[in-house]
Amino acid sequence: MLPLSNIIEGKMQPIPEEIIIKASEGDMHAFEEIYRRASGYVYTIAFRVTGRREDAQEVTQDVFVSVYRNLSKFRFKSSFKTWIYRITTNKAINVYRKRSKERARTVAFDDAIDAGPVQETGTDLLEKEHSQDLVRSMLNSLPDEQRACLVLKEIEGLKYEEIAETLNIKINTVRTRLKRAREKLISRYRKRG
Repeated sequence: MLPLSNIIEGKMQPIPEEIIIKASEGDMHAFEEIYRRASGYVYTIAFRVTGRREDAQEVTQDVFVSVYRNLSKFRFKSSFKTWIYRITTNKAINVYRKRSKERARTVAFDDAIDAGPVQETGTDLLEKEHSQDLVRSMLNSLPDEQRACLVLKEIEGLKYEEIAETLNIKINTVRTRLKRAREKLISRYRKRG
């Protein structure tokens, strides 16, 4: 289970190099420390890419299995945060693709279950939920590659170079994907209104 404070914050606490080295040598306490400091960050990224809690939890588990298996190969050429971000984004995109067909059939059912009983909480809450649903719907309408770039840029605040490094693509590809994603979102938003 993810530490609640990490999920809420969605940020990765700094991880000293010596902890990473110890974990790469098989020290389970050091690996647990990495998990404790990075799990919320990984979950938040996974949730933003997949849009579903269950998928984000699955991705988080897969990421840490992958980190455990490959930590000895990490050479500090990039930051640990960038390395774990790349793993998370790639796994989240793969899960999203895998679930996309299934998701189309089950979205209505899942949303009805997640909604729970209707509560009288005021128009502010309803507007917020509507806005979040609209953003999620608009993001989900984008191709995976464009959505990943847009999430990394607009939600995570990464620079073009960081996005290129994270997704292992060229900077011009990042620019093109962002431009096309924004154009599609603007077009779809105008059609709605």
